[in-house]
Amino acid sequence: MINLNELLIRRGEEEDVEAVLELVKELALYEKALHEVTVSKETMLKDGFGEDKIYDMFVAEISGKIVGAAIYFDKYSTWKGRCVYLDDIIVNEPFRGKGIGAELLQAVIEDAYQRKAARLEWQVLDWNEPAIKFYKRFETDFDNTWINCRLFYEDLKKLSRR
Repeated sequence: MINLNELLIRRGEEEDVEAVLELVKELALYEKALHEVTVSKETMLKDGFGEDKIYDMFVAEISGKIVGAAIYFDKYSTWKGRCVYLDDIIVNEPFRGKGIGAELLQAVIEDAYQRKAARLEWQVLDWNEPAIKFYKRFETDFDNTWINCRLFYEDLKKLSRR
């Protein structure tokens, strides 16, 4: 039985990284892309808690167990200035649909507001109806005019002039 009265949303700490990485893998499995997860615990520790930290996270904890996480970072818009990009909200499958994701998103909203971010942005897969329905509850502006572009490390290596 899940006791949501014990739900604690807090900033992630170094000792949470292993549990958060397991959540990342669970999400990747759900999105049929587990083979694409190449990040390691060591990389997440360095990138989230090292000298040149590049992301922040909140975790959702129940009875001492990490059951959810929100991972986000600063980005810059040449039109708007400082923005925040929410990379993922992940909730362990048995805990989904109980308001934990909403609490994690609320924590990111509060932090983005404190940072005076001009925008909070994220992406959602077009087939992920539960997530789309969830985001609609927050009066989300769905922008269908932009096309995602990316280069992977191997592409960068091939294209690099060094």
